[in-house]
Amino acid sequence: MPMQAHEIEALLRETFPDATIEVGGSDGVHMSALVIDASFKGMNRVQQQRSVYAALKGKMDGPDGDLHALALTTRTPD
Repeated sequence: MPMQAHEIEALLRETFPDATIEVGGSDGVHMSALVIDASFKGMNRVQQQRSVYAALKGKMDGPDGDLHALALTTRTPD
């Protein structure tokens, strides 16, 4: 079942409560997300993205996942 932007944001907000989070996309399958959070400090890009994928709690796992593709941008606050 496709995921809506507010569902993705809610999952991310559980792990990153103080982050700036912007989720885009309208088909529920191919989405984008921007996550800006201080917890990323000291992490490289791969580590940041892995922490975001972990926050999605398996929603992207395998070909039958609820979310097929997520264009992801992560960074620390300026």
